[in-house]
Amino acid sequence: MDGMRLDGRTAVVTGGAGAIGSAIATDLTALGARTVIADVDLPGAEKVAAGLAGAVPMAVDLTSPESVERFCGACGEVDILVHNAGVSIVEPFTESDPAHWDLMWQVNLRGPMLMTKLLLPGMTARRWGRLVFVSSDGARAGSGGEGAYAATKAGLFGLAKTLAREAARAEVTSNVVCPGPTDTPMLRRVSAAEPGLVDRIARGIPLRRLGAPADVAGLVAFLCTERAAYLTGQILSVSGGVTMH
Repeated sequence: MDGMRLDGRTAVVTGGAGAIGSAIATDLTALGARTVIADVDLPGAEKVAAGLAGAVPMAVDLTSPESVERFCGACGEVDILVHNAGVSIVEPFTESDPAHWDLMWQVNLRGPMLMTKLLLPGMTARRWGRLVFVSSDGARAGSGGEGAYAATKAGLFGLAKTLAREAARAEVTSNVVCPGPTDTPMLRRVSAAEPGLVDRIARGIPLRRLGAPADVAGLVAFLCTERAAYLTGQILSVSGGVTMH
């Protein structure tokens, strides 16, 4: 299909060592991109990169502005930036620890803001770019025990929409993808303390199953192609029908 290849493009995927991040990196690489697997877990990033032709593992700590600046200085020209990394700490809001708020703010929102600030000028100068922010359906609809997480992930909505307006004339698009309940190690850890939780979640989904990382990756990859050049400023859910907008 015309317009579906990414040959000659360089893509950065943060949180690339995780389940969704590695699936995104796999799809972008399959479309021809040179993919940078960015993660605080460098051995994990190296393991993912080893299975992808031309992929490059790089360490970045989103809690550290200095680390983000070093990373951006070292990764060269970037055409596609997928902000996938995230931290979720589940606790009732009135019992939550403000130190946890700070961690989630640093990783989920401040890190993407700083990295975009450093890499977007190159995209606008070259007059082509793709920004994709991976948020959460919990940020769109609310999620019990995830008040601070939802707040930081919801901040990506305003950032992405503003950048969609500011960068449009330079042919840079900016969109948000919101996964719903997705079968990842993170979800399995959360549900380990409550047997049967995953099955109950799946029964409440119109498509009657949890999402897979590949479900999210397919949409992200499409948004990075030329076929999605007229799609910007949008918030798109991958939730099996749990949320319908």
